[in-house]
Amino acid sequence: MWVCVAFSLLCIHSGGCTDMVNTSGLLLELTTVDFYDKLNAGKMLFIYFQTQVSPTISLFLGELKKSAEVLQDYGILVGKINCNEELIPSHCVKERAPNAAFLFGGGKELAALDLDTVFDVNSIVSEVLFAILRDEMKYVHSGADLLAMEKSCRGKKDMVLAYVSSLGTQEHRWIMETAYVYGSKYQFILITGGPVLKHLGAVGACGVWFLHCRASQSERCPVTPMGTPLSTLGLHTFLQLMEAPLLSEVYEDPSAVPGPPFPYQQTPQVFLFSHPQTEHSDRDTARALAWRLRGLALLVLVHRKSPRDEYNAAYRLPDKSSEVKYLTLPNLDELLELFLHQQEDVQEEKEEEGEDNEDEDLMSDGTLEDEISSGVYEKRGRLVHSDSVTRLTSDRFPAALAQSGLKVLLFYLKWDAVSMAFHSSFVEVAERIAESGVEGVHMSTVDCGEWTDLCASQPAASFPPITAFPTVLLLRPQEPVQVYTGMLGCQALHRFILLSLAASPRVLSTPQEVTSFLHGVPHPALAGSTPHRMLGLFSTRSSSAGVPVFEHAARTLRGRVLSALLTDGPAREWAAERSVDLPAVLLFAWWGGDSHVSVLSLSSSVEDLLSRIEAALLHPLPELTVENLPSFLGLGKALLLLFVGEEEDETGLKQNKALVEDMRRALELGGERMEQYVACWIHLGRTPAGMSVLGSYLGSMPPLPALLLTHLPTGPEVYQYPPYSPILARSVLRWLQRVEEARESPAGVLKEGDWPPAVEFYDFLKVMDEEEPGPKDEAEVEEEEEEEEEEEADAAESASEEERSTRSSFHTPDHSEF
Repeated sequence: MWVCVAFSLLCIHSGGCTDMVNTSGLLLELTTVDFYDKLNAGKMLFIYFQTQVSPTISLFLGELKKSAEVLQDYGILVGKINCNEELIPSHCVKERAPNAAFLFGGGKELAALDLDTVFDVNSIVSEVLFAILRDEMKYVHSGADLLAMEKSCRGKKDMVLAYVSSLGTQEHRWIMETAYVYGSKYQFILITGGPVLKHLGAVGACGVWFLHCRASQSERCPVTPMGTPLSTLGLHTFLQLMEAPLLSEVYEDPSAVPGPPFPYQQTPQVFLFSHPQTEHSDRDTARALAWRLRGLALLVLVHRKSPRDEYNAAYRLPDKSSEVKYLTLPNLDELLELFLHQQEDVQEEKEEEGEDNEDEDLMSDGTLEDEISSGVYEKRGRLVHSDSVTRLTSDRFPAALAQSGLKVLLFYLKWDAVSMAFHSSFVEVAERIAESGVEGVHMSTVDCGEWTDLCASQPAASFPPITAFPTVLLLRPQEPVQVYTGMLGCQALHRFILLSLAASPRVLSTPQEVTSFLHGVPHPALAGSTPHRMLGLFSTRSSSAGVPVFEHAARTLRGRVLSALLTDGPAREWAAERSVDLPAVLLFAWWGGDSHVSVLSLSSSVEDLLSRIEAALLHPLPELTVENLPSFLGLGKALLLLFVGEEEDETGLKQNKALVEDMRRALELGGERMEQYVACWIHLGRTPAGMSVLGSYLGSMPPLPALLLTHLPTGPEVYQYPPYSPILARSVLRWLQRVEEARESPAGVLKEGDWPPAVEFYDFLKVMDEEEPGPKDEAEVEEEEEEEEEEEADAAESASEEERSTRSSFHTPDHSEF
């Protein structure tokens, strides 16, 4: 049956089954001009620069040719350059060329792969995909590392943990191909042994485990092992099963229950029977058994109106004419054991059939698996739809703009990985807003690949052409368009939209309204969250020139800062009680509480006022997170960065608080001298990504706590406060003095952090408009007909090359995030 499903996927993938497999040579023999043209065009290239001929090199080139047929489906061009005839100064040299092949992307070299690690088609495909996905595929080395990853993924994303005996194997290739397809949906983790295997209770053969973290509320995510041997198709089947409902309930006999729907047709069904008197306990029993059968069978709970004791369980295997077998078992563990034996028998039958048809089955050489992988990748862009989100077309767009209230528009591309990842978050935010009863918010999406006119300049909507994806715009009647520039995640966007609903600024008229503004909850859905607040005080509203400046700044900060305006008598009264001179802007940062208020004098320039507001809102000793790190790096100052571990008990909590307090005292004692640094700290329990950051700074994990001085404006050096020495305020100041006087040696060097987009933005809107046919005169038609006749002789010769180019561009994924 899976062969039929695979065959259907191939038909869809290729547009027909007549040209399903193209076995023509796809290894490109490039000239210097070809190489630089493709490199500058942003193509993904895997190139070998040949300087000599030997038996070893000949064997490698044979495997490289095979890999070209596979890597084309991932948008990667594979080729070689004869350095005896062509000259590439940077790579046709003895030190580099003979023993390595090179991966290029975005106009630069991404990786150099030693020929010892890319010796056959499996190792080539796995290592190339591994290099491309290096930022998506994570490693864990211990049970503690795995726990940290589970915490970071809990409530957000499920995890797929894979164990392979070594890199470059066929198993490694299967894992990387699967990660390439499902990488935006699951967090993939790769291990090659060590303590994590013991933690999972696994030994021996390669394996895969699915960690259900997205819906988990417990400390550890439930784990489901993959019970079948590794393969691309097996992994696809397993991950599909992880999306199946844990438990289904019916009120009819199993023989009348239809078989599992697509894509679970090849999954057995297990039926348990429930009595009316014990319905709740039966459901709990069924749910517990369903977890044990997860990935192996679909469990159905059958509710019976009247008790019957002739049987208490049943099952139906695939490809058995839908026959249901009824059982009476004293213990449900026997059902589990029986079913596992049935699975082993089915697996043995499949293996025997595979041996008998080895010469005829395309699966024997992996060709079918590669095509299925490509077909699955093509469908990775399928969108999640919701009634809470309107998909705009050219016809619907004017009506959507005419709606009152707040309009939130997402502009995306289906072939852009970041767009597709953010699209699901956008839909989730829309559903949250709808469920919480918020009125006046209309959330819509625009597919810029299909509706190019909507992404061009829209005078009616007053927004410029969309040139970056994904882009979120907020539109309000009679107001300028606002661009969302926050994190591309569900929580950040949800908070931004809800804060944007408040008027900016809100006009206050009494001191009581000021109290409500400063201490009230902006929206019930944001209970427990404290936003920044800004209050403008002016003696009069009509005559003060500073009011328009404040109002402009408030609109710019909308969604990030709640703002209010108080004028005339109430403003003078409120300011007099607090000894504040008018006009003034008061900032109440979320981290400062009522005791910390920044009072800014009014500026005549909106830009100057915004700059001073941003500086005042920055925490003096912030806890760094993924979300706020860009704000502090943007200051251009060195980071004095304290790493603290997760507290195991009350003593650990007190120690961490004392460390942060000593950092605060160092800031106070250092005075103006400390203004050149951004003192901050990272809690590795709440921000597990900090472990990778710390390891990259020093090359290994130091003992905690660790204090580092990094991101110096003068150079890439990283300095480490002496390990095992108490981190005290005066000791920290003396250490900084030694660093400033060059009496400390650096402990590491920052790696290059410049990660520009892989390719420059391709203005497809302009190109498509230019390619639209226009009216032609008779002379143009005659000239085109003559050119067509001259080109007929070359058409057959160029057809295959055009076909390969089309297929390559069709399957080229957007890896601009790498």
